[in-house]
Amino acid sequence: MSIKSLLLSLQSGEKSVDEVEAELAGVRPLDFATLDLDRAKRRGVPEVIFGEGKTPAELASIMDVLYHEVGHALATRVSSEAVERVRALYHDRAHLLSALTYHSEARCLTLGSAPMSKQVRGELLVLSAGTSDGPVASEAELVATHLGQPVGRINDIGVAGLHRLLRHLDRIQSASVIIVCAGMEGALASVVAGLVDVPVIAVPTSVGYGAHLGGLTPLLGMLTSCAAGVVVVNIDNGFGAAYAAAQINRVR
Repeated sequence: MSIKSLLLSLQSGEKSVDEVEAELAGVRPLDFATLDLDRAKRRGVPEVIFGEGKTPAELASIMDVLYHEVGHALATRVSSEAVERVRALYHDRAHLLSALTYHSEARCLTLGSAPMSKQVRGELLVLSAGTSDGPVASEAELVATHLGQPVGRINDIGVAGLHRLLRHLDRIQSASVIIVCAGMEGALASVVAGLVDVPVIAVPTSVGYGAHLGGLTPLLGMLTSCAAGVVVVNIDNGFGAAYAAAQINRVR
């Protein structure tokens, strides 16, 4: 809403002084949260909801506001049980129910869809070392897609069988930015970075046996990669990798 429209709504009594002040500040206060509606202008991407720890009612309210303000909403780390309760809360609003989609492997909930970015450098490619890394790779893929990126995915090409990776070498080398999700010792990120001339974002996953330490071993391995050009996000943080990759891939 423009400043003139806000002032007119204040003059007519449609909005209170506090409501107009909040809108000018780019926020929307709720009883349990303060939504950052100005984030899309500052960062190019609207606020994304971390669903874990929120009640279904809180999740439904936040997504509803974001959907009506920016046209779409994304929540990560959402359980299937929470989704069913969100659907129940939307039962009398058909327009919201029809726009609501749960992506089970990625554990992401979307309301509406973001437009495809018109200016990107090329394909954003998500690689997973093994099938067990799939949920994290799916989160990265889904988030990057929601951020308007052209996304590709190649699964199960870990270092236990490098010939599997080499079958896709042409496509890997033609990508503009690459996300590598790997558990165990996390070596795939170093191998890929040694073959390409674009940024590689490494995501250590919590997949592995005891000395894997819940993802700490691949995290340290990726941080100490011998190949240059590898940057590392937190354990299982497909969202963070996708967000960074989308910023890299966007032409300003």
